[in-house]
Amino acid sequence: MGYIRDAVVSGSFYPSNPGLLKKEIEDYIKNAKVEEVTGNIVGMISPHAGYMYSGQVAAYGYKGVSKFKYNTVIIFAPSHRVYIDGASIMDKGAYRTPLGTVEIDEEIAEKILKKGDIVKNNIEPHRYEHSLEVQLPFLQVVLKDFKLIPIVIGGEIELCEPISSIVYEAIKDSKKSFLIVGSTDLSHYYPYKKAVALDGIAVKHLNAFDIKGAIDDYKKGSFEACGIAPMITTMYLSRMLGASNAKVLKYANSGDVTGDKSGVVGYVSAIFFKAI
Repeated sequence: MGYIRDAVVSGSFYPSNPGLLKKEIEDYIKNAKVEEVTGNIVGMISPHAGYMYSGQVAAYGYKGVSKFKYNTVIIFAPSHRVYIDGASIMDKGAYRTPLGTVEIDEEIAEKILKKGDIVKNNIEPHRYEHSLEVQLPFLQVVLKDFKLIPIVIGGEIELCEPISSIVYEAIKDSKKSFLIVGSTDLSHYYPYKKAVALDGIAVKHLNAFDIKGAIDDYKKGSFEACGIAPMITTMYLSRMLGASNAKVLKYANSGDVTGDKSGVVGYVSAIFFKAI
């Protein structure tokens, strides 16, 4: 199988015991009240904090996609530890969590690498990156059987459209079905009311599927997102794959969980779908 990327935040961001982890995720999903979407979900935005903070928000999106079958999940995640010029893909091997291993879709990864040099084959940004890892246990519970394309992106917002185009060109003729996941949290450590106001701008653009508006307002500092590049790339690629509608399923912040509203972190769950 090649290189196995072992879980690095198991036991801190989420339980290391497989039974406890599965039950926690199932409880989050059971508690998420999601109206059925008329259409096929192509992409989603999901938070990446510790499950005790953002797990319930993440569950809304994962409950939404649980009714669909996907062969391969493409996750775009920000890099918190390693500087990246462009994007980094892990093209072989697997990611491992307490719930088992998820194999890389090596066929699709090879096609992506052949489409342009913005996306490079580089394991290093993946080794300790939590923002991609924390999505996997949710996916393992709701989808069970799927392959993975893990892509860690640098912060250059100008590269989001080229990266999405490269991936689109690699998958557009495939018979496989794909889910695109963009991993991001929103504002960090503002007082509760300020955070809700800032995050509301991001929520507005996600709900409207307004890519240009999101980019413009982010550049003006009207809102914050630590995974802005994964968020925008997911929006672009979802649009390219035929999604025409968007819906924010849940917004909350850490203050809603802990009760400490002096400095909070914002979380959002949103989906992009093809209307029927």
